[in-house]
Amino acid sequence: MAAKHKNPILAQPPEEFTGLKLGKPATVAAGVTAVLKSMEFSWSEAGVGRGTHALLKLNQKDGFDCSSCAWPDPDDHRSVAEFCENGAKATASDADSRRADPEFFAKHSLVDLSHMTDRDLNNSGRLTHPMVLRPGDTHYRPIPWREAFQVVADELNALKSPDEAIFYTSGKVPNEPAYLYQLFVREFGTNNLPDCSNMCHESSGSALSPTLGLGKGSVTLNDVHDAEVILIMGQNPGTNHPRMLTALQIAKRKGAKIIAINPLHEAGLSHFKNPQDFMNPIKAVGTLLSKGTPISDLHLQVKINGDMAVLRGIMKHLLAAEEQNPGQIIDHEFIKEYTAGYDEFIATIRNTAWEDIEEMSGLSPGQLLEAANIIAPKQKIITCWAMGLTQQKNGVMSIQEIVNLHLLKGAVGKPGAGTCPVRGHSNVQGDRTMGIWERPHDDFLDALKKEYGFEPPREHGHDTVESIKAMHEGKTNVFMSLGGNFLSASPDTELVAEALRKQSLTVFVSTKLNRGHLVTGKTSLILPCFAHLDIDMQKSGHQFTSCENSMGVVSQNKGVLEPLEGEMLSEVAILSGIALTTLGDRTKVDWVAYTENYDTIRDAIARVIPGFDKFNEKIRKPGGFYLPNGPRERNFTTENGKANFTVTDMVKHTLEPGQLVLMSIRSHDQFNTTIYDYNDRYRGVYGERRVIFMNPQDMKERCIQERQLVNITSHFEGQQRKLERFVAIPYHIPKGDTAAYYPEVNPLVPVASVAYISNTPTSKFIVVTVEAVAERLPEGSTSAVSMAVEAS
Repeated sequence: MAAKHKNPILAQPPEEFTGLKLGKPATVAAGVTAVLKSMEFSWSEAGVGRGTHALLKLNQKDGFDCSSCAWPDPDDHRSVAEFCENGAKATASDADSRRADPEFFAKHSLVDLSHMTDRDLNNSGRLTHPMVLRPGDTHYRPIPWREAFQVVADELNALKSPDEAIFYTSGKVPNEPAYLYQLFVREFGTNNLPDCSNMCHESSGSALSPTLGLGKGSVTLNDVHDAEVILIMGQNPGTNHPRMLTALQIAKRKGAKIIAINPLHEAGLSHFKNPQDFMNPIKAVGTLLSKGTPISDLHLQVKINGDMAVLRGIMKHLLAAEEQNPGQIIDHEFIKEYTAGYDEFIATIRNTAWEDIEEMSGLSPGQLLEAANIIAPKQKIITCWAMGLTQQKNGVMSIQEIVNLHLLKGAVGKPGAGTCPVRGHSNVQGDRTMGIWERPHDDFLDALKKEYGFEPPREHGHDTVESIKAMHEGKTNVFMSLGGNFLSASPDTELVAEALRKQSLTVFVSTKLNRGHLVTGKTSLILPCFAHLDIDMQKSGHQFTSCENSMGVVSQNKGVLEPLEGEMLSEVAILSGIALTTLGDRTKVDWVAYTENYDTIRDAIARVIPGFDKFNEKIRKPGGFYLPNGPRERNFTTENGKANFTVTDMVKHTLEPGQLVLMSIRSHDQFNTTIYDYNDRYRGVYGERRVIFMNPQDMKERCIQERQLVNITSHFEGQQRKLERFVAIPYHIPKGDTAAYYPEVNPLVPVASVAYISNTPTSKFIVVTVEAVAERLPEGSTSAVSMAVEAS
């Protein structure tokens, strides 16, 4: 509490309420409401003409890539409206005709801006001019581009070591600027390249690389359509990946069974009304009157961090079934030919006690038997997962258990089967492919050396958690962020704020204003760049970039809207300007040529990164191209050349009396840290984000009533972090578990609380206590009232 008010510039959203109204949680996702909301948001932000033109080119083969989720587009036919509600919101936000220009910043000090909500900061409009905050200033002021580049160069060149700088990357950054970013950073001399993947799917890569030989998924969109069984774990596709529901609908209509494993019942995993059907006169009326397509055949309401126990229980049942039906359940031929470690794995499954499985998962053997009976006769199995798994303490081990299940069934490297980590940001997977990683492999660094003639640094750099610690300990002086909102995306918000304020320089390359721009080093720069949908004209003409989706398809991204009046530059131009000014005669890279024609960047990528041969030729084919994927071909490039079963420890975490486990979640009106509005209609919450979802029995035990205010305290290794005045809402969530929105609850996540192996912050496993306050928030009110007064 005290830390929040040490500085007049708020690192957390303001505590004022915005008017909570409660309804019933939805049982159907999308439908006509999604269509109406998409149009309403798009036209209100961008205007009818500009907004409609952008949407019609969104995810089209001759258009631009959605800047939100990384769900793939169909290889062949694409509908006129190949987007979801979230994609429409993201596109409308990027196409915003409002301007956060120098006049805007002259009117608002940083203190004033920090007291705005995150929604209102985003709604300030597109950033249009480079801005600087000098030491002691209260307002950002305009600065010429050349001078801005010189500020960065002077600070970087004054460092005692290149390792005193941190270079962060958001997953929205396309391949070409991502490649240039890592190239500049490594020519400058460091591998300090943390990215948002460190905070989301690092656990997936940590689990998949040693087991299957590739830190990416192994399926295509057509595989999802053809699967016989789909497990969806730790994921809410209705809100976070809505276009995935179309693929699930296709699979269901072909006869697939879907098992949802999640602490919350989510509308998107119940029923789905496809908005595309409303555009078909034959289907429209039936879709409107029906309950929609049922999605889940079975929902297992697992306790937070209990997923690996669920998988253990399912596999125990499968082994028992194999004993009764030899050769019918387990794919012994696949195991013999392609895998290693089977005997040790089987011994571990047999030695796992049902009591431990029940305690950790919160589910009975009978419930897990239902899932096993669905899986047992099938081999075309896909498991999808997202941050509900990766941000747990046991995230890596849970994903290793997913791999174990697939190897047991031979459900890898065949049509309709495989692993499917569902990424969040549009190009978070592509950025890693381009070399945005703090631990690069030697073969990649050797390829850079061969291409450019300089010796890249070999020592591993800092990931996100390590970067935060280094900044906070005063070991760094410059922080640069290419996209994103590092402050709000990171754990331990107040500690991160202190870390950023210790820097001599902070640099933010961005399209729109966010809270991260307000918590700064002594000097700070905001450098406005183009969004995916902006036309990028350079010396050789209209440029395009590329992105890689969750299934390894690299496709073209070509802007369609004239940029707003101002001085924005492309990310490529900004990075080249910084590199030239910083490195001067030391550079061995032709940054000018790269800026004038992005084909030259792709030619270099083709020589440096495997799978990108003939890049310029293949990227121009409608729909793009698939990158090589060993597991998809049963080519497992692990150290032993086999797909490896993993023996994992099923680590249980004991709570003290009165403690609960909190997980962060997103509302329906946000994407990552970007808040579009205050509503979460699928969960029946409107007008407010400062809420905590609680099991009714847990509320009763703590004498907490619906709408009562509570204080939340997290507990970690003797440390406590506190948030005050959240509104308690009863919800269908396992006893002992709670949920609340991110980034509001990020201050409760200790920077040192990380998943085993991956070092990912445990935003889905926060040990808390919840204490009642004698106040309540009435329906639609922005002011709480004393419960004693209300009772009288």
